[in-house]
Amino acid sequence: MGSLFSTFTKIVCMVLMLLYCYSLFRNLSLDYGDGKRRLAKFLYQILLFLHFLCHGVLFFHTKDFFYLIMYGAELAFLVLYPFLWKKIYPTFSETLLYNQCILLALGWIMLERLNTDKAMKQFAISVAASLLALLIPYIIDKIWDFQKGRIAFAVLGIFLLSLVLIVGRVSFGAKMSLNFFGFSFQASEFVKISFVFSVAGFLSEEQNQRGLYKAAIVAMLHGIVLVLCKDLGSALILFMAFLFMLYVASSQFLYLALGFGLSALAGFVSYHLFSHVRTRVFAFLDPWKDIAGKGYQITQSLFAIGTGGFLGLGLFQGLPNKIPIVENDFIFSALSEEMGGIVAICVILVCLSCFMQMMMMGMDMESLFYKLICIGLSVIYVMQVFLTIGGAIKFIPSTGVTLPFVSYGGSSMISSCILFAIFQALFVIQGKEDAMDEEEEEDEQQAPKRKGRRGIYE
Repeated sequence: MGSLFSTFTKIVCMVLMLLYCYSLFRNLSLDYGDGKRRLAKFLYQILLFLHFLCHGVLFFHTKDFFYLIMYGAELAFLVLYPFLWKKIYPTFSETLLYNQCILLALGWIMLERLNTDKAMKQFAISVAASLLALLIPYIIDKIWDFQKGRIAFAVLGIFLLSLVLIVGRVSFGAKMSLNFFGFSFQASEFVKISFVFSVAGFLSEEQNQRGLYKAAIVAMLHGIVLVLCKDLGSALILFMAFLFMLYVASSQFLYLALGFGLSALAGFVSYHLFSHVRTRVFAFLDPWKDIAGKGYQITQSLFAIGTGGFLGLGLFQGLPNKIPIVENDFIFSALSEEMGGIVAICVILVCLSCFMQMMMMGMDMESLFYKLICIGLSVIYVMQVFLTIGGAIKFIPSTGVTLPFVSYGGSSMISSCILFAIFQALFVIQGKEDAMDEEEEEDEQQAPKRKGRRGIYE
């Protein structure tokens, strides 16, 4: 009976995720209207059913009422959070919001499977961060002109990274976090956002070589401190964001070519300078050579993904805890093992759709500042997804970057909620601009026409 139930739920979860992805990309192809709203509602229904089904599996296998309590709390959030967005903001991206919610739900489910203590902490942080993020569209739209804060953002970012360099805690060969009263704070997660605002401010305010030089100096200072902290994953993410923002602001393809060349050179130098980089490269090139040592983490990740296959073993049927720090860097491997390769591919498609929507929003923005914000933050988001999943499947060396909303990590969760809320803020601003344009067009069409000497004029 248990085996039959597990097989049934695996197939249903797979079908639900496939339906979600199909409806998601269908939704992105439509113009705003009733059809788009109906599809968004369907996405939300799939999300709630998937969340219910997975918690049914968790409770069925453990008979532990903890999972029912967590289900009730999470369901309350999944119902209340979209409701608050609809009440507070007349226009926002439902698709982006539901993508955030389904990634949150999958992260909660996997953490409940892996570590119940971490699952409770993650849920509490995600609720607090999401409610805090509700304020961000109002702040950006009504309170503060972020474009004027470019110097403040630059100083804040460099200060936080310098603080990590001086008093930060070393983790896996790099200084990445600060400890305050027993809480760990990963400054680089928030610096990614302040960095984008600073660079966008310089590139858009002074649309000349002077602005470019200032933005380049800001990027260089951030990069130097991150390299000194040996946090090369964050340094790479910021560099790629700067590179694409620079390309959009200047339309110079040469900058892209030079940037990719410099990144290759930086990788070569990092390999020879930092021992933890060499360790990760060795593990990437031939993990089977030292399967019990340097290659243990990546080989266990590959075993998990291979064992799960396309359909997965089912929740509580695999051995994901054999992967070191599975809740953080390698949660994608755990998800692949127990929920299956098809569900894992669907997660990638959900992340890809988020990136596509962010980029499309950026292309539609009239303000260069907001356009650069969209480009920079979308590159940061997709780079995090690429580095996390690429490291888990041995496509690239592991970098220690977390998967937004899914991996365990308070700082990552808060910064991801802020990042998505910024895009919602830009969606609100764009909606107001579109409404004003429509009103102006209607006024022009309805304006009385008068006859003059040279004909009819308005």
